[in-house]
Amino acid sequence: MKALISVDMEGISGIVHSSETNPERDDYQRGRELMTAEANAVIAGVLDAEPTADVLVADAHGTFRNLLPERLDRRACLVRGKPRALNMLAGLDEETDAALFVGYHVRAGEGPGVLAHTMNGEILDVRVTGRAQDEDVRITGHAPGEGVQVTAPTQGEDVRTTGRSLGEIGLNAAMAGHLGVPVVLLSGDDAACAEAAALIPEAVTVPVKEALGMAAAVTLHPEEARDRLRRAAADAVSRRTEIPPLALTGPLEVEVDLASPHTIDLATLVPGVSRTAGARTVAFTAPDYGTAYRLILLLAQLATIRPA
Repeated sequence: MKALISVDMEGISGIVHSSETNPERDDYQRGRELMTAEANAVIAGVLDAEPTADVLVADAHGTFRNLLPERLDRRACLVRGKPRALNMLAGLDEETDAALFVGYHVRAGEGPGVLAHTMNGEILDVRVTGRAQDEDVRITGHAPGEGVQVTAPTQGEDVRTTGRSLGEIGLNAAMAGHLGVPVVLLSGDDAACAEAAALIPEAVTVPVKEALGMAAAVTLHPEEARDRLRRAAADAVSRRTEIPPLALTGPLEVEVDLASPHTIDLATLVPGVSRTAGARTVAFTAPDYGTAYRLILLLAQLATIRPA
């Protein structure tokens, strides 16, 4: 059995402020320690359920150099540093049996959620229109918080997502689904868990804090959070065959709202990407989700380029 654990930082218990997630700020070292400890709890849970599992941990925050290698459970291997293929999901492939998302946060524009954003401050929204792969479960583009409508379409019916907004949770879960891998567990604040439950109702969610705002939360004691994560990870891995991958079939229509006009100008230099009627939106069509995901990552990187 092979498991990938993708570990972000904003959704870790005890963390509420960017000073705890930014390498240039004083509280960052403590944030790294909390992040590493929660990763270890999930590693332990996976191995409680599957003692011979191959466990790979992807550092998935900022520089991708946050987890403390010397303090990580030695039974797991660590993927760190960037740039790299699949970004937050580095190491994921078709042979992976389960993906677990730890310390994740709610998407930009949703909440209240602790340190809510999508990839970086320049990505305001990502909307994907496609067709759900599962014959029985269709995502129908509800407004945020309304959840997922489950329908049973007639044979051959083409039911499409209608521009559903996706943050890092949805974008990464769909990439895992593109490879046939279910996301079996997600931890973060209550808003992040609600976002995950709307997309993957069968997945195990572990809220380690209740968001009060962008930089405030009621948080579990870190040791309590780790105990819950260990138990939940074991349960999630044990039930992995019951949790379907979130997979969308192409062609996919993607719209990305960008904060900077300069980024929009750069984006239109990419073949197939065009400016829409809206002042801040670019759009493209992708033949499959893997292509869409990589183009979205490219747009996020272009957003880091500042005018000369």
